[in-house]
Amino acid sequence: MATNLQAYQDYLVKEKNYSPLTVRAYLDDILSFENYLKQQSISLEEVVYPNIRNWIVILVEQNMSTTSVNRKISALKSFYKFLLKVKQISVNPLLKHKSLKTAKKVQIPFSENEMQDVFLVNEYSNDFDGIRNRFVLELFYTTGIRRTELINLKVNSISEIQKTIRVVGKRNKERIIPILDCTLDLFRIYKTQRNNLERINDNEMLILSKTGNKVSESFVYRLINDYFSTVSKKEKKSPHVLRHSFATHLLNNGADLNSVKELLGHTSLSSTQIYTHSSLAELKKIYQEAHPRNKK
Repeated sequence: MATNLQAYQDYLVKEKNYSPLTVRAYLDDILSFENYLKQQSISLEEVVYPNIRNWIVILVEQNMSTTSVNRKISALKSFYKFLLKVKQISVNPLLKHKSLKTAKKVQIPFSENEMQDVFLVNEYSNDFDGIRNRFVLELFYTTGIRRTELINLKVNSISEIQKTIRVVGKRNKERIIPILDCTLDLFRIYKTQRNNLERINDNEMLILSKTGNKVSESFVYRLINDYFSTVSKKEKKSPHVLRHSFATHLLNNGADLNSVKELLGHTSLSSTQIYTHSSLAELKKIYQEAHPRNKK
């Protein structure tokens, strides 16, 4: 890897505290751009904005989604800000670039009925797999944590005395979330099953496979997709939809936006406000049913 790219990778890992997956994604996007530049005999440090604009045109012509193009350019922005910071370039070629406009998609959360059904309709065996799977679903829905946050939970992350769970989020930011009694009850049962595994390879990790290893992100995604396929016809079934459901259902039942923001680990309210779209839909329904002027 070129010297500047290696230095940039070290910067993302050591100073920005980005996860390995995020670092890999950033580097892949930059290397993709570098491969394009090689055809023009231009180095990353010699780039001017027209070079980037031409690359964007090629990506669009290849039918790449606007979101993916913007993600690639975001990676380049970060890289060139770093080069400017370490004085490898004197002008940031992306200084005046504006992201491509994207159509805003409103995420559709699972309904409260679907959430009830996923626990009532599905059969969960009383062995390790069945109890772990139900516990994972309970954790997602009752805490709103992200997929990577769940995977990286430690055995000591849950305090039975305080009834809290300690979560390490983006950029190693820690937050404490209250945990419900029903989730704690399931945690105790799961912990017993976990301790009875024949072999545990990842001793510190809370969520394990039957072979005693830390579970993967793809495993968690498949787990959610499998269980929700029996109760929901929604196209997207993922940990993020569960997180969205957690936030939306809290807002629908009277939680204030700032409290939900803290629970989700957002740094600003603007990130949390995307969940108010679904709450507004529920509010409209209540309004239509309750207002005297709408009575027939």
